[in-house]
Amino acid sequence: MKRRTFRVEGALVGKAVARAVADELGLPEPGARGLVEVGAVYVAGKRSRDANARLTAGQVVTVVLEEGGQSPLSEAPPAPELRVLYEDADVIAVDKPAGVSAQPTEGRVGDSLVDLVGAKLGRPAGLVHRLDRETSGVTVFGKTAEATSALAAEFREGRARKRYVAATGPGLPPSGTVDLPLSKDPSRPGRWRATRAANGVPALTDFHTLSSGPAFCVVELLPHTGRTHQLRAHLTALGAPILGDARYGGAARAEGVEAPRCLLHAQALELGHPRTGKLLRIEAPVPEDLMRFFLAAGVPAPSGAIRGAE
Repeated sequence: MKRRTFRVEGALVGKAVARAVADELGLPEPGARGLVEVGAVYVAGKRSRDANARLTAGQVVTVVLEEGGQSPLSEAPPAPELRVLYEDADVIAVDKPAGVSAQPTEGRVGDSLVDLVGAKLGRPAGLVHRLDRETSGVTVFGKTAEATSALAAEFREGRARKRYVAATGPGLPPSGTVDLPLSKDPSRPGRWRATRAANGVPALTDFHTLSSGPAFCVVELLPHTGRTHQLRAHLTALGAPILGDARYGGAARAEGVEAPRCLLHAQALELGHPRTGKLLRIEAPVPEDLMRFFLAAGVPAPSGAIRGAE
């Protein structure tokens, strides 16, 4: 990520945000205004969307100039079609496409899953859990403040049950439990490591290998905790990183089948309805890129009640 930061002092005091950004960064004012409007400018730590807002002495302004190798002003790809898996007066659950961020990034707003769901509803939606950008599958939102709070409690208190499926490298045992804490890998920024050698956060994952071959495995994953990169790091610790997961060393293909992204899919979610308390089971079909590996292995994708659920 490329960014520039400056403090408001001298001639900048009282200037409009866009004008100050233009002056400090040597940009044309329309370009600076565009950065503000797409959400790439922060004033005193908060995203500023008002190009005409006046700055006060001592404020710190941060401008995101590049994120993921792209300018915030570059044209966003067309928004994917939003597949609704379940909806009522309190809840909306959607199938998050791979490649879509769960929340607005630092450099831009408007093309995240939160934005897409909010646009569909015509009002903000309450996101209560997140999937990695490349991960697809079930994501649930509250449609009211009360529903959002109740749904968040399901995750926070460990009552929400999740089933993921993935294609991985070979060598997984038939089943098992990975009980390894996670900590940031100091030698590889952006990665987490699963090890007891560091002071990490607890993380627990059950797994069941649905198919095991010489080139790849297809696996069902049942996380008991919801840590950042938990499944990716745990599978890497088992010596079978997820196919397509370049950050963790996953292969880009297996037996001639391409893995165009990290082939991890949140296939099912079970949790209590925020108003009635009744069990909600929401499933997202396995996407085509991952289904190719199920078909190559000759095994069906899991469905129905999540293992261990009463």
